[in-house]
Amino acid sequence: MHNKVVFHTMKALNSFGFPVLRFNFRGTGLSEGEHANGAGETKDVRAALDWLASEFHLPLIFAGFSFGAAVGLPAACGDARVRAVIGVGTPVAPVAGESEQPREYSFDFLHECAKPKLFISGARDQFGPRAKLEALVASISEPKRLVVIEGADHFFGGRLRELREAIELWMKQAVGCEPER
Repeated sequence: MHNKVVFHTMKALNSFGFPVLRFNFRGTGLSEGEHANGAGETKDVRAALDWLASEFHLPLIFAGFSFGAAVGLPAACGDARVRAVIGVGTPVAPVAGESEQPREYSFDFLHECAKPKLFISGARDQFGPRAKLEALVASISEPKRLVVIEGADHFFGGRLRELREAIELWMKQAVGCEPER
C-alpha cells in the first residue's frame, strides 16, 4: 500500500479526479486476518470495489500492482461497475518468497475480459519476463495495451515518472478521460 509503485499509480489516477482507495490485503501491515493464498485476497478486492461504488457512485478503474494485479484483475474483469483495468508489474512468472513455494497465477480469464486493459512492466521485471508478458497480452481480447518501460525492474526504480505518464496517456486515449486542472 505504501510502496512507490502504488503511490505513483494512485497519483496518476487521482489526477483525473478519480477517488483512489489503497489498502493492504488481509494479514499485511496492520490489517486483520491471515494471508489466504489469493482466494481471500480476491474477496478483499471485491469488498473494496463494493465500498468505492457505494461511496462515490462513479465508474471504477481498477489498478493492481504485482500480487494485487494477480488477485485483483479477475475480480475487476468480472465486475460490471469496473470500466477499465490496469495491471502493473503483473507476475506472469512463478513468484516465491524466501520461505515459500513459488506461486503461479492463471490469467485465462483475460481471454473473456472485454474491458480496456493496460499492462505496464519494466523491461527487467523478474516476475514479468517480457516474452511471457508479450505472449499473454497477444493472446487476450481487445482492447488492450502493453507498455514496457526500458531500464525498469519490478519496482520501476528510477522510472516512476514513465510509469505515471503511461497510465495518464492510456487514460486519455483508451478510457477517454481528461485530467483535472
